[in-house]
Amino acid sequence: MADNANTATANIGVVGLAVMGSNLARNLASREGNTVAVFNRSPERTRTLTTEHPEANFVASETIEDFVNSLSKPRTAIIMVQAGAGTDAVIDQLTNLFEPGDIIVDGGNALFTDTIRREKAVSATGIHFVGAGISGGEEGALKGPSIMPGGSAESYKTLGPILASIAAVAEGEPCVTHVGTDGAGHFVKMIHNGIEYADMQLIAEAYDLLRRNAGLTPAEIADVFAEWNKGELESYLIEITAEVLRQVDAKTGKPLVDVILDQAGSKGTGVWTVQNALALGVPVSGIAEAVFARSLSSHPEQRAAAAGMPGPASPVAVTDREAFIEDVRRALYASKIIAYSQGFDAIRAGAEEFNWTIDLGAVSRIWRGGCIIRAQFLNRIADAYAESPNLSALLTAPYFAEAITSSQEAWRRVVVSATVTGIPAPAFSSSLAYYDGLRAERLPAALVQGQRDFFGAHTYGRVDLPGVFHTLWSGDRTEIEMN
Repeated sequence: MADNANTATANIGVVGLAVMGSNLARNLASREGNTVAVFNRSPERTRTLTTEHPEANFVASETIEDFVNSLSKPRTAIIMVQAGAGTDAVIDQLTNLFEPGDIIVDGGNALFTDTIRREKAVSATGIHFVGAGISGGEEGALKGPSIMPGGSAESYKTLGPILASIAAVAEGEPCVTHVGTDGAGHFVKMIHNGIEYADMQLIAEAYDLLRRNAGLTPAEIADVFAEWNKGELESYLIEITAEVLRQVDAKTGKPLVDVILDQAGSKGTGVWTVQNALALGVPVSGIAEAVFARSLSSHPEQRAAAAGMPGPASPVAVTDREAFIEDVRRALYASKIIAYSQGFDAIRAGAEEFNWTIDLGAVSRIWRGGCIIRAQFLNRIADAYAESPNLSALLTAPYFAEAITSSQEAWRRVVVSATVTGIPAPAFSSSLAYYDGLRAERLPAALVQGQRDFFGAHTYGRVDLPGVFHTLWSGDRTEIEMN
């Protein structure tokens, strides 16, 4: 490995060379105009990368000091290390060696509040700090991800062209935009991941209903999903679902899906989405049920204890397979609309809470390629926000309102079918309940508020008078107006 001290030849650097970091460095190096510096805490990983990919012409260093010296000014380094203490340690190292005007980019899955804290601390030194959400997994990092950078507008002048050079391209546009200041990029990435949870759970519920209720085999369901992928449900997740369902286990000859343990893992971003949506007062019930479904799957001891408990006495079998398949398709699409509508509600609420200016249409456009939730559907979302930038709820946009109107009877039949056959469909069911709650002329929240006033004097408003009121429940039960 060459000694790079005082040789400023690279316009971009990557710190952390695990799979994501290595692939991102290779992606950067493959783009015209980029010379990429690389550094990893353990030099062996750096040597392996440079040996296996001599075509990248990496500028490799074994010390953080040489890495910094190898970067041309304004120095720009992307950190791709494990979120948490490791990220803070690298930021501290770089902050001590960088100069005002240089740029530190955290490309990991950081919690956005950590990014806000880090940006405040680093910017006080005159160094720019950018939290950038990067979606697309290992393949996306190598071939072109969707990128959601936050940070200052000034830093984006330098960083923007570099990120645009490596981002996925959808309909001629790079899938990157300056999302907003400080933690906005990581906040939007968090919501992206929450929507991803909901999308995956909805697809899994559709599979379960088609298999257990309609009696289709995994291979037959794969064909169904492949057909759905030609229409309005066209997406990366639908595409790979068909591939997973077609896979046969080499050891047993069974469908691979029957060999995989039914306990879904999680890296926490879905939980963050639900926690922060709750704090913002935004219902994200479809996302929450997806998170809870993974949690339930990961408690085999409870499931084993409940295995002998009774289910429906006389489950109703599907008599018209084709009609049921179409109903499930429509229910899946309607529920998907709810998940995205809730996710964009959360982004809008987060922008208001943290004083970000986020273009929701631009967010939907950069999700059209590179990321896990990439789908034809996102063009419709971009169109909706282009027509009405201040849309109060995505599902009320004309296209989506019509899609739900045409699907809601099928959606209801699927939820009923799941209930009477004892097949859990929490994301389908909660999405429908959210829709019905949103469209209801009056909700039972009036009773809840009455209960709150009874036991806690929390007061209430009236439909016929302005002001705030309280009933003297423990007294003569007269109503008084509160000041």
